[in-house]
Amino acid sequence: MVPAAPARLSRRWLAAALLALLVAGCASETGRRTVSRGAAVARSKPTPGETYVVARGDTLYSIAFRNGLDYRELADWNGIGRDYTIRPGQRLQLGPPGAATPAAPVGAGIDPPLAPSSSAVATASSEPIPIVTGTASWEWPTRGELARSFATSGSKGIDIAGEAGQLVIAARGGKVVYSGAALKGYGELVIIKHDEQYLSAYGYNRRRLVEEGETVGPGQPIAELGLGPENRPLLHFEVRDRGRPIDPVPLLPRR
Repeated sequence: MVPAAPARLSRRWLAAALLALLVAGCASETGRRTVSRGAAVARSKPTPGETYVVARGDTLYSIAFRNGLDYRELADWNGIGRDYTIRPGQRLQLGPPGAATPAAPVGAGIDPPLAPSSSAVATASSEPIPIVTGTASWEWPTRGELARSFATSGSKGIDIAGEAGQLVIAARGGKVVYSGAALKGYGELVIIKHDEQYLSAYGYNRRRLVEEGETVGPGQPIAELGLGPENRPLLHFEVRDRGRPIDPVPLLPRR
């Protein structure tokens, strides 16, 4: 029975060595890291080399919004024209061309590319976005008390407490560039482009009242307030300045 011990030790050593080689092989691969559609809401900017596979319902604006990028830079990095049209299955670079590609983390999944479909086109709009004339001032997007401030617990916007079903309005005039529920953590979400500098976003809605491509005026109802993550009636409101989240409160009138 004694001679069997070295054999068992040898098998254990061999198994450990094979596992180590497998892990090292995975870590040394330089394949691109792909960001999944269900990426967390509050995430830092993509690391160099990250890519994203376009899913049905995505727009260039929603992808840029999710990843904290300027939609114009995202378009330039991927050779996308000023119609900002993208297609399901298309792989987008989330950084400038030639950026270093990081090693894929051990166990990181790679999203399978979706088959492109000519009938299902994810597009922001095929028409230029007009700058809406009128007041350039901002309005509070709904009535209620400030429930959470900017940057609190990593928030990229503010939360406004209200009553379920009350109206949510456009804080400024602009064009709806996203209306959907595909961005994890935002619920029913509306994104409005106001000009070449600002986007605003309205999340946690129970119902959206506008569709992508619609032009809205300042103060126009765009949604009905819904429930936030803690099952409280809340509106999550964000403003992006060239893709960068900023505190909306200084832009809004004093109460």
